[in-house]
Amino acid sequence: MRVEPAVRVDPADHAESSVPPDRSASGPSPSVASSPAPGRARSPVAMRWMLVLGVLALALNLRAALAGYPPLLPAVRAELGLSAAVAGLVQAGAVLAMAAGSFAGVPIAARFGAARSLGAAVGLVAVGSLARGAPSTVSLVGGTVLVGLGMGTAGVFLAGVVRTYFAARAGTVTGGYVVAMLAGATASSAIAVPLATLLGGWSFSLAVWAVPALLAVAGWTPVARAVRTTAPGRPAPRADRRASTPPPRVSPRRWTRLARLASVYQAGTSLVYYGWLTWMAPYYQSQGWAPALAGVLMAVFSLAQVPSALLAPALVDRRRRWRFWASLAVGTFAVGTLGALLVPLPPVVGPWPWVILIGLGGGAMFPLGMTIIAWRTPDGPASASTSGLALGVGYTVAGLAPLLMGLLVDATGGYRAAICVLLTAAALQAWAIIRLGDG
Repeated sequence: MRVEPAVRVDPADHAESSVPPDRSASGPSPSVASSPAPGRARSPVAMRWMLVLGVLALALNLRAALAGYPPLLPAVRAELGLSAAVAGLVQAGAVLAMAAGSFAGVPIAARFGAARSLGAAVGLVAVGSLARGAPSTVSLVGGTVLVGLGMGTAGVFLAGVVRTYFAARAGTVTGGYVVAMLAGATASSAIAVPLATLLGGWSFSLAVWAVPALLAVAGWTPVARAVRTTAPGRPAPRADRRASTPPPRVSPRRWTRLARLASVYQAGTSLVYYGWLTWMAPYYQSQGWAPALAGVLMAVFSLAQVPSALLAPALVDRRRRWRFWASLAVGTFAVGTLGALLVPLPPVVGPWPWVILIGLGGGAMFPLGMTIIAWRTPDGPASASTSGLALGVGYTVAGLAPLLMGLLVDATGGYRAAICVLLTAAALQAWAIIRLGDG
């Protein structure tokens, strides 16, 4: 007989509620707890919506703090006297910190619980954003590292939550929170320069993103108290062990074939995203564009990712043709990048078609990578473990991209060699896609 899965209530909350995961989900799931206070009990539907809305609110903050930095690069370099390589190193430090956070995410969730850890991770983003409010190199680098650590750990926690409670619609839900991340990045890119002008400096423009992060944590706190996901690596509750045979325990450091190929794919995804995120605005400023207009270009880059991030994983969920859609995404990105490299400012239309193609292709890459992991892992803990490995390796490789591109810009006096790094990453992704196949 199947036991109705639900969310186990945090001991700090006296009103216990249940949220059944998707019926098609396999493996162990959270346990049922009876409510001693029926007046305060929440329905499964209400709790599911609380989870979704809380996740989306937190996800809004998982790119915004980084996306606001590139449009401000010229002002930062002028005030602090930084070379292009050092300015790129700041963004590289953030991505490397995300890698460290990804590797650490699974044991942290096992110790403290995924729900509580998710709120704390976004809280760390807020602290790092506040630290960047001081206009100095030390505070800029230190704050950026804290932001990266928060973002990296949060990504692992989100993967486990999605696999546990939304397994049958993993692609759709992943696309939803990726769109939320892109919405935050779009707003941050578009208003970074105007905020710096309004508030009196680039550092204040970076620090302001602590506000939405703190608001999201405040909104997530009651959700974390009411519902606690089964942490990665923690055994299934006793009732569920009687109802079904649990899958083998998955080590958070187990290098399966899926983990290796997903790591290559996510390395390319992170490299192309953070490479363009850091250097697209400076590249077009070198072509004669004003800083404010280059910031709008970055906003279009982020906005173009929204439809593909939302639709591609939903179509994959329905058609199960992962290799086709992943190949289409990489091909679209490559065409846009080649166009920006060879004809950066076409007559009449300008760079907009290239930026839109880059955004459309890049927007689908990340949610498609998380979708294939959710499909091929047996449960939430396994998904979090594999995601932690893939994201950790991906961010480690991608962390070198802004630095390497900055070194190439300094060495060559231009951007062509730096952009070729992005095309090489796309070629590696294509290889991984072929080896992964369909779900």
